[in-house]
Amino acid sequence: MPGWCLAYIRLIDRVTLRVGRFAMYLLYVMMAIMLFSSVTKILHMPAIWTLEMAQFVLVAYYMLGAPYTFQLDTNVRMDLLYSRYSPRGQAIWDAFTVFALMFYLGVMLWGAFDSTVYAFEMNEVNPTAWRPPLWPIKSIITFSFLLMLLQAGVHLIRDIATIRGVKI
Repeated sequence: MPGWCLAYIRLIDRVTLRVGRFAMYLLYVMMAIMLFSSVTKILHMPAIWTLEMAQFVLVAYYMLGAPYTFQLDTNVRMDLLYSRYSPRGQAIWDAFTVFALMFYLGVMLWGAFDSTVYAFEMNEVNPTAWRPPLWPIKSIITFSFLLMLLQAGVHLIRDIATIRGVKI
């Protein structure tokens, strides 16, 4: 494989690993928010921001964890026939289907980017009592789709290497 492919794989894998490990800790942040919410409700002083903030943290947890899940190959797949293929046959199938994934992620990235730009330009806020700005969570979603698309590229390069019999 060319050197730029290996450098691309190392860079995207490193970024995905760090982002994914960071995302794992967001679960604790969400738990702390929900605990705080419970305590304030018991004290009859409920905070208006806790439910939305927990939802935002959950979205960030889910979206930032997706590329990491794809990197570790722990995503759910229908392997009724897939598991019967040789590693080369699996790589051929993956190399074929990753294009559908990349098309989907490209469309989602385009929509997320447009939505993020709109949120910045219009200073969009959530229409609730708390009225938080929406650009932070929309930026996270856009970044997640971009990272997932880049990780799909890594997956494609690895599949091509497996098909060619090259060890990465």
